[in-house]
Amino acid sequence: MHTISLKRILIYIVLLVTSFALLVGFTVNIVSQVAQYQESLHDQALSYSRIVAGNAASSLVFNDNANEKQRLSSLENTSFIQHVHVYKMDETSNELTFFSSYNKKGLPPIPARFAKLDKLTTPQTNDNYIEVSQPVVLDDEVIGYVYLRGSLEQARLFMWRSIGIASVVFVLTLLLCWLITLRLRKTIVTPLDSVVDVISQVARDKNYSLRLAPSKLVEFDMMAHAFNTMLDRVQQHISRQRRAEEEASQLNTELERQVTQRTQALKESNSELLKTLEQLHQYQGQLVESEKMASLGDMVAGIAHEVNTPIGLSVTASTLLQDKLTIMQEKFDEKRISTSEFERFLSDCDENLQIIYRNLGRAADLVTSFKQVAVDQSSEIDRDIHIPSFMNDVLISVKPRRLDPEKFPIRISCPEGLTVRAKAGPLNQVLINLIVNSMIHAFEGYSSGRVDISFTMVGDDKLEMVYTDNGKGVPSDINRKIFDPFVTTKRGSGGSGLGLHLVYNLVTQVLGGNIHFFSEEKNGVEFIVRFPVTLVSNA
Repeated sequence: MHTISLKRILIYIVLLVTSFALLVGFTVNIVSQVAQYQESLHDQALSYSRIVAGNAASSLVFNDNANEKQRLSSLENTSFIQHVHVYKMDETSNELTFFSSYNKKGLPPIPARFAKLDKLTTPQTNDNYIEVSQPVVLDDEVIGYVYLRGSLEQARLFMWRSIGIASVVFVLTLLLCWLITLRLRKTIVTPLDSVVDVISQVARDKNYSLRLAPSKLVEFDMMAHAFNTMLDRVQQHISRQRRAEEEASQLNTELERQVTQRTQALKESNSELLKTLEQLHQYQGQLVESEKMASLGDMVAGIAHEVNTPIGLSVTASTLLQDKLTIMQEKFDEKRISTSEFERFLSDCDENLQIIYRNLGRAADLVTSFKQVAVDQSSEIDRDIHIPSFMNDVLISVKPRRLDPEKFPIRISCPEGLTVRAKAGPLNQVLINLIVNSMIHAFEGYSSGRVDISFTMVGDDKLEMVYTDNGKGVPSDINRKIFDPFVTTKRGSGGSGLGLHLVYNLVTQVLGGNIHFFSEEKNGVEFIVRFPVTLVSNA
């Protein structure tokens, strides 16, 4: 974009205004002077015509043409007069006749002006000359006329001389204005230059400690004050930002130290946990082999359940712990760990480790005591499941954990011949966890209660299980987060809060289905589970 200097704009404006004012003034003055000069020429022509008319009276009376011609020749010394005609009134015909004339040297004679004499009693101006006529009167009787033509050359010379003088004055005045403008420009532009220099230096060096000096000009002083105020605010903002960055850096350093320390402790705990899990997997393998060789009984099924539950909880807790550790590691690498997040992470880790240690200790004791008897409830191999028989096995396996069957019965509703192909182990574990959950939580303080479990096919490829109890239900504050890990109403009494979380994971991830939960406080609970199966028989 084309730019222009303020200095030039100031000079241009002053010179333009001055030029316009001078042109108007000089034009008016020249026109006025030329008009006045022409008026003086009119008066001069009228005076000459009267003089000539007064002198011509005697020549007309005595009809002395020669004397009049000689008198008119004396006008040669006057540069203004170009032509003079003297006309005589004929006494007989009362008509004008040419009597005498004067023509300036070098100019040809002009025709008589009989027809114009009456109209030229006042001077008339044409392009190049002035005309005027004057009657010759003797004793109040007109005896003739004098016609006079004067030159306008003097008027033109006067006009051009005036224009020349005005032009010289115009140029000198513009020069003077230009010099004055240069002086004024320093007064206005010098403070502006200093403002531009300071602003450029601030932009170039980012030195916000610079300030504009006060100015004698009110507008510049106001601008300097406003700009200095802005620089003060920018400098304060930068100072606050630097302090915040320093505090953040110190906080990050401290967080890195704490994370490193806690991570090392977690690695050590995780190493011990992995060793324990490896030993438990070995025990599980032995239990699987034992299942193939021994018959199932009440004691074996109960023990297998007791072993599997803490192992499952420990595995789930360790998985959660590993996930949280991975997320925290990512945040640590990205340097976006807040203090609250880190404290929550440490709290979650401590709680998970307590769950793992407690359940692994319980499982280790059981496995050590009953290595020869167990039921594999974690198998994910599809097999044909006769639902009525399968539910009998489940009820047998939870018998050690059940309340009095007479007061708290479990009722099964399904077609007698319903047989499906599905993963028996995860389904077994889901049912056991739901039943045990009701036994522990639903009927506390109740003298009787009931659990209902129904199975129906939805189409030919999905099995729907509806599990309900008429216990005390779930408080509204934890209703919507019932499947979250560590959500329990028995935390102070040994509850881990992982049972329903494990159920949710088994249904959605292992069985590939979905689970919905409904409950009102003091009105029991309802679980609706749907998952894909292959229908074998529904007779």
